Amino acid sequence: MKPAQYFALISGVFFLILGLLGFFPSVVEKVNGSSLEMVGAFDNGFGYIFGVIPTNAIHSIIRLSFGIFGILASIALDSTRVYSRALAIGYGLFAVMGLFPYTNTTFGLIPIYGSDVLLHGISAAIGFYFGFIDQPGLLELGDNKPQQSA
Repeated sequence: MKPAQYFALISGVFFLILGLLGFFPSVVEKVNGSSLEMVGAFDNGFGYIFGVIPTNAIHSIIRLSFGIFGILASIALDSTRVYSRALAIGYGLFAVMGLFPYTNTTFGLIPIYGSDVLLHGISAAIGFYFGFIDQPGLLELGDNKPQQSA
């Protein structure tokens, strides 16, 4: 496996676990207080995973999707690059949106503020490297080892 494939596999497993954790009430700390009480999609399963990472049901589904996509993409180098680019663009957009008060709830659907901005930013930066900067050599693209001359 190449480093980009390891990245896709590790980030895929991480996002899969994080997405699954978002559905366990024992792990998601509910928020008490009227300041964040909302009606609609945002409130469905809203809380903080381990009291740190904001989540709701939609956000958990997105994490599950990126997790499964990452695990499947780690099989081949070309699909790893597609995954890394999608992660860089999607999570990069989420990181920027999480910085502004009017968009940090993705218009009332997904909480993407606080520590989630850092998580999205780091994921997007590493995905950007493996998707756009790191170019595999010709020898890395093939499974065959080069023949050694005598």
